[in-house]
Amino acid sequence: MNRIDLTGRVAVITGGARGIGYAVAERALASGAAVALWDADATRLEQARTALATAGAVSAHAVELTDETAVAAATRATLAAHGGRIDVLVNNAGITGGNAPSWEIAPAEWRRVIEVNLVAPYLVSRAVVPEMIRAGYGRVVNIASVAGKEGNPNASHYSASKAGLIGLTKSMAKELVGKGVLVNCVTPAAAQTELFRQMSEAQIAYMLSKIPMGRFVRVEEIAALVCWLASEECSFSTGAVFDITGGRATY
Repeated sequence: MNRIDLTGRVAVITGGARGIGYAVAERALASGAAVALWDADATRLEQARTALATAGAVSAHAVELTDETAVAAATRATLAAHGGRIDVLVNNAGITGGNAPSWEIAPAEWRRVIEVNLVAPYLVSRAVVPEMIRAGYGRVVNIASVAGKEGNPNASHYSASKAGLIGLTKSMAKELVGKGVLVNCVTPAAAQTELFRQMSEAQIAYMLSKIPMGRFVRVEEIAALVCWLASEECSFSTGAVFDITGGRATY
């Protein structure tokens, strides 16, 4: 494994207690960063903090990411825990919301997926990015999905939320040009994480059938790309969508 240089950086990772977020935290710590894990699951969060603590400086913050007040409090707590700085933000937390045709998804479920996958990254960015602007440096990496490019059947809420996150990425990147803050997103194919528990077997089989490489992406592969985008070496890409789909998407 090559060492991406994040020495001295402080990274906030939402949904950092498991799955892709946990893998990003592992790679960021191995690259020299301090990490603040933000997650709604307090029990799992403490387990993750304990497991990662031997690798570097880790703080854990239980936060409902769709709650503006809670996000503001988590931002203050993170700044206090890490010397008053946040250099990197990885908006990773997300849910699938199950699978059904659009007209069969309950409105409350549809709204909840949009809140967690799109509104929450907006609220977190709104709280954290001003700190980056003040410092004159920052990297924001949003975890979108190939579903946001192509639209998966029986997942309209998830697909729409991830398409919105791609749009948010592009808008924020243009707003922040010249301020030292770069904003990019990655669009993975499906990874075998706990989110699979929210999906039907038919949906999982459909997603696998669309990947030319014939396997799901590993969370460690996503983490490597995310941590490069979070580094100083990523210096001329902003508002970009980085594909990691095993050949499914070629644009």
